Amino acid sequence: MTQNIRNTIIGFTVGILAGASYGLNPLFGKPLLDGGVPVLSMLFFRYAISVAILGVWMLCRHESFRVNVRELRLLIVLGCLFASSSVFLFESYRFIPSGLATTFVYLYPVFVALIMVCLRVYPKWQIWVSILATIVGVVLLSWPSAGVQIHWLGIVLAAMSALSYAVYLVIVNRSQRIRHISEHQLTFYALVVGAIAFLAYLLIDGTPVLQGIDTTSKVLNLIGLAIFPTMIAMLTIAISTRMIGPTKTSVLGAFEPVTAILIGTLVFSEPLTLNIIAGIVICIAAVMFMIISEKN
Repeated sequence: MTQNIRNTIIGFTVGILAGASYGLNPLFGKPLLDGGVPVLSMLFFRYAISVAILGVWMLCRHESFRVNVRELRLLIVLGCLFASSSVFLFESYRFIPSGLATTFVYLYPVFVALIMVCLRVYPKWQIWVSILATIVGVVLLSWPSAGVQIHWLGIVLAAMSALSYAVYLVIVNRSQRIRHISEHQLTFYALVVGAIAFLAYLLIDGTPVLQGIDTTSKVLNLIGLAIFPTMIAMLTIAISTRMIGPTKTSVLGAFEPVTAILIGTLVFSEPLTLNIIAGIVICIAAVMFMIISEKN
């Protein structure tokens, strides 16, 4: 097995893991929100706990935290982009239904592909087909019922969330300045910046940091939220993006809404409609098409 084939297999595998792990957000986040934990507090603790866990892991492995000033500037930008994606998404919920917001956020593979075209990196036609198919699948998964009110600001905020995430993926893949920095270092500093940003947001908003965090189960949910859909998701996204590129990694993100929908059905007894089943089938078929076409 050549190194290129090995990297491709690892890239696709961790890319699927990245999407699936990020899709675990409802498993840990929904009980916290239902229990009265504010969104800002939840976002701050998911990042702060992730920083602590990853930092201890790096210390135990004697990994370096050292970066120079130029690298640190770019890492701060990456952290702001990733945190902004979360903020824009949650702010969009104030104006449009969460399902519709998810649909618009999933425009990020299109943004990634367009940015790569601007950088004169042209995705194959198979990738464009996969992108369009996964968007159709996500629309079927997430489109709200008839009669909902849609505000243009919510659509703009959701699109900004998608664009922030797309730029993050492209920089991780294309920047030579941080090429030699390990995925652990990259993720650690992005999480640090995000934790600081959410803490500042909390202080400005006036929300009590510990509001609603009053039981052991909520603490455990915060830890789960920090480990799976945050730290593991960011690490695997960084690895996949570097190995197979941001466009293919973004298509594999289709496993995020698929996982979230399955969690809602299996854990929270949410209805499984024909639209949802069709959406899941289309998303998985689109990803499989991309993987098979890569081998040919």
